[in-house]
Amino acid sequence: MTVKEQLSKYARYNQWAHQKLLELIGTLTPEQQHATIPSSFDSLYKTVFHVWGAESLWLGRLNKAPVTISGDPFEESMEKLSDALETVDQHWVNWIANKEDDQLTEELHYKNKAGLPFCQSYDLLLHHIFNHSTYHNGQLVTMLRALGATGIPSTDYVAWTFLPA
Repeated sequence: MTVKEQLSKYARYNQWAHQKLLELIGTLTPEQQHATIPSSFDSLYKTVFHVWGAESLWLGRLNKAPVTISGDPFEESMEKLSDALETVDQHWVNWIANKEDDQLTEELHYKNKAGLPFCQSYDLLLHHIFNHSTYHNGQLVTMLRALGATGIPSTDYVAWTFLPA
């Protein structure tokens, strides 16, 4: 399997897992979406917002067009935030589709939010980005359980691999 094939799978899995969770979160009331639940980010909304923000920042970095996020452009609307996350997930799928293996293993020189310089390969960074989302997807599942949500989908990678292509 080529680097591009592997990263393309991870991008599509990431997109699928987000869609499954966002579908369920979208059925909840705004009060449930914003309810305080102990976690890294203390509500479903804040957790999804963090994932969207991180993916947006990394997309900007990898495109060498840094993004700055200030405030909440979605005005606490889970629907608008969900649409934005689905959009950035599609950008990842398209971004990888437009690259060749050699481009995906090149090194990117960038600065983190604190201004510290780093140099890492695109493929390593993409693995980090998708793994970061998976980590927070697990938190979303735990938060959904705490809210008493039913019908929580399995978002395991292996479950995604069993889906028809």
